[in-house]
Parts: sequence; structure tokens; C-alpha cells
Amino acid sequence: MQPTQTLASKLPRVGTTIFTVMSKLAADLGALNLSQGFPSFPADPALLELVTKAMRNNHNQYAPMAGMPVLREAIAQKTAEVYGTIYDPDSEITITSGATEALYAAVTAVVQAGDEVIVFEPAYDSYVPAIELAGGVPVFVSLTPPDYAIDWAEVATKVTDRTRLIMVNTPHNPTGRVWTADDLNQLANLVQERDLFLISDEVYEHITFDQRPHRSLMQHPVLQERTFVVGSFGKTFHVTGWKVGYCLAPRELTVEFRKVHQFLTFSVSTPMQVALAGYLSEPDRYLSLAGFYEQKRDLFLQALAGSRFAFTPTEGTFFQNVSYAAITDEPDYDLAVRLTKEIGVASIPVSVFYDQRNDYHILRFCFAKDDETLRRAGEKLAQWSRSM
Repeated sequence: MQPTQTLASKLPRVGTTIFTVMSKLAADLGALNLSQGFPSFPADPALLELVTKAMRNNHNQYAPMAGMPVLREAIAQKTAEVYGTIYDPDSEITITSGATEALYAAVTAVVQAGDEVIVFEPAYDSYVPAIELAGGVPVFVSLTPPDYAIDWAEVATKVTDRTRLIMVNTPHNPTGRVWTADDLNQLANLVQERDLFLISDEVYEHITFDQRPHRSLMQHPVLQERTFVVGSFGKTFHVTGWKVGYCLAPRELTVEFRKVHQFLTFSVSTPMQVALAGYLSEPDRYLSLAGFYEQKRDLFLQALAGSRFAFTPTEGTFFQNVSYAAITDEPDYDLAVRLTKEIGVASIPVSVFYDQRNDYHILRFCFAKDDETLRRAGEKLAQWSRSM
């Protein structure tokens, strides 16, 4: 039977995400999956026990739209202790269904039809669709390897009278770059005399390396008053499947954010929220994360030592970018597929994070995996590079 109507897509350039594509390919072939960013090891049994306890204590009905008060209070306390910034748990903290929902709600709350939004690319793939669905126009600032430093003079040229929002991501996925104090100051100089808002994706806030601090936009007074800061427990506590995130924003911004949030998901899993609130009571559970992942980064890079790949140790996140430019001029998407099929190691081609698919012959590997997987993957990659 033929359809009687033709549905015009609101996202004509969007297909299945690269993460789904590569993870399915890895599963179908039994390959080591270093593509999608999820841990291959279990969560802390203490956290799982807290969920069980919450369920048995009948925390199984709808949570309040803004989130369970006990979790919002725990986030407020953590934020004050770690960053020295005060947010009111009642009016400035909202629990969301993962960071992706928070990003979408924040974009939707701010962007009107025709507004321009500055996006630093390579960019996580949920940003642009959210902007376009809100009627906005993404304006790209392209960052290039090996350091992916921001040219703030170029950024200034991209700001126009129609600019409404700037998307920030630090630590940055997929490059692993961590913003500096100078980056925050440069951004503040750019926005302080303009009617601009900021969304700061900080889901990897506790995963920075080599004693490098994470500098949150909430710590800068000029930036904090106009910023939606987005966080996630999935990345921090190895529970990406729980999809529990949050948004911190000044009261006036939160009012508009919650108007959108209440019609996206309304509320988030109640027992998970109660469990996370209890788990946050011991700060070492998130403050020790950097050392945990730094060891995994170093293990993976040691396995690549002596290969023909080129890399600079990532500054943050649990992703490592690796250049194969000295090995082959094959397109990165093609090589990512071929390596999955031929040597059984799946990765993500970095070109997919650029609007024009800029191909610098770089693959992104996730090292949030058990040590044996990282050793085997690194050895397979190194052996392949030497055989070329």
C-alpha cells in the first residue's frame, strides 16, 4: 500500500548515528569495541545496592518534575565544594534524562527561528540537530589537529547581530582538549557586552589528566550568569544506561529550561536519583576518577608505542585521537570500517564530527574499557600499522 502523504524531514541530513553504526558492526563481527563511549566494566556494587534499597523503600513513583530534592541538594553541595559556586537546589538545578536531554532543552529554551548558534567543531553529534529543530542556524568554528586550539580572533568574526548562543564543550569530545583559564577569559571578553547565552557541556568534568584542572564556566562571574552547565552521572559513575543528567543555570534561565524539560520527559527514574544522592556523599568516588582513567589512557598508549600511529596524549575525557596519516591516505570512515572487519578493533572516524566531513586521517578510540581489552586492541593496531 502506497502512503497518501509525503513526510518532509525536519532533519534531512541526519541518519543513524555513527555510534550506533560502529557498535553494531563491532557486535556483529565480535570486534573489540573502542568506538562508542561507554565503559565495559561494571558500576560500583555500593551504587547498585543503593538503587535496590531505594526501590525497596518504595521510591518507585514519579519524581518531581525538577528532580528529587535529595539529589538536587547533593549536587548543590558538590558544586559548592568542588567549584566554589552556589546554586539554589530548588530554583537553579534540574535533573534530566541524561545530558542529551539537558542540551536539547537548553537549546530549545534559548533559540528562536533564525538565531545563529556558534558551534566549535569537531562537535558532538547532538548539538546541530537540536539547533536546527529549534529553527536556529549553526555557525561553525573549525578546530584543527594536533592541538585543536581556539582562535578567538576568528570566533569574534563569526559573532553577528543574529548570534544568540555559543555551544561550549570542555573537556572536549572528540578531541580530548581541556579549556584553559585564558579560554574562559577570552570567551568572557567576547560575550560580556552582548546579549548572548552559553551552553556548557561538561559531562567529562572529572576526567582530566596530568594534573590539569577542569575549568567550569560556572567559575567565571561573567560567564556563570548566562550559562546552562550540563553534567552527567553516566560518564562519572560508569552507568551510561541510567541516563541521569542535570542542568545548572541561574533562576531566570532555569524557568525557561523547565518549561521545555517538563514536556520532554517530565521526570527521571526515581530510584536512580535517590541512589545517586546517597552515592555522592563520598567525594572520592568522583575525585579519584581522573587517576583511574589516566592509567587506562597510558596503558592504551603504551600498547601503541613503537607503532606508526602518531598521537598526543589526550588532556581529558576517555577518548584518544590517533593519526594514521603516515600510514595510509584512506578516508577515515573507510579505514574505521576496515579495521573493524580485518583486525577486530572498532573506532570512530573523526571526520563525522565536522559539518563538511573534514578528514585529517584521525580515528577516535574509547579507553573506558577493561585493561585486557585495551592491551589487545593496542597490540592489534600496532601490528597492523607495522605491516602496512
